[in-house]
Amino acid sequence: MDLATVIGFVFGIVVIIGTIQHEGNIGLFINIPAFAIVFGGMTAATMIHFSMGQFLGIFSVIKKTLLHKAVPPQELIRRMVNYAAINRLIKGLQMLIDGQNEEAIKELMEMEVQYLEERHAMGKKILDFMGASCPSFAMVGTLIGLVSMLSKMENPDQVGKGMAVALVCTFWGALSANLIFLPLGGKLGQHSKTEKLSMEMTMAGVCAIAKGESPTAVREKMQIFISAKRREEVKAKG
Repeated sequence: MDLATVIGFVFGIVVIIGTIQHEGNIGLFINIPAFAIVFGGMTAATMIHFSMGQFLGIFSVIKKTLLHKAVPPQELIRRMVNYAAINRLIKGLQMLIDGQNEEAIKELMEMEVQYLEERHAMGKKILDFMGASCPSFAMVGTLIGLVSMLSKMENPDQVGKGMAVALVCTFWGALSANLIFLPLGGKLGQHSKTEKLSMEMTMAGVCAIAKGESPTAVREKMQIFISAKRREEVKAKG
C-alpha cells in the first residue's frame, strides 16, 4: 500500500474534522441534498462523458493507485544482473528459451509500455474530470440554495436552510476535489512514470541478456536510467 497516500488522506480528514469540531458541530455539514447534488451530479457527468467500461474501470484504477508498490531502481538492476549471471548457465530467461530474439523481445515490451501509458492516462483523465466536476456541481448546489433562500425571505427559518445547503455544497465540492480526486489523479500520474521507467529499464536489461552480454554490461546499461548516487548504491550492494 502507498503509505504517503494513506497518511496524507488521514491527516487531511483529521485536520478538517478537528477544525470543524473546534469551531462548531460536524453535524451541520451532514446534508443529504448537498451530497446528492455534488456526488450525484459528479457521477452522472462522469458516466455521460466516458463509456460504461471506462467508468467502472476507475474503481480498479483507484485500488491500484492506493495499493501500488514500485520496485526501487537499484533493486531492479540487482535482479537483472543476477538474471544475466544465471543466463550464462541456463541459456537465457524464459523469453529467450522460447526462441525470441532481441528485436522480438524489444518490440513486445515497447507495446507493453505504450499500453501502460494509455491505460494510466485514461485513468488520470477520469480522476481529473471527477475532480473538476465536484466544484462545478457544488456551484450548482450553491445556486439552488441561494434561489431557495431568496424565495423565502419572508420566513427567517427557511432562509437558514437554503443558505446551509448552499454553503455545505461548496464545502463538499471543494473538499472532495482537492483531497480525493485531484490528488489521486496526480498520484496515478507519478506511478505511471515510475512504472514506465521500470519497464524501460527491464527492457534494456533483457535485450542486453538476449545479446549474451555480461552481468557487468547489463548493469552499466540499466544504470543509465538512474542518478549517480543510486549507481554507487547498486555497486556497493551488488
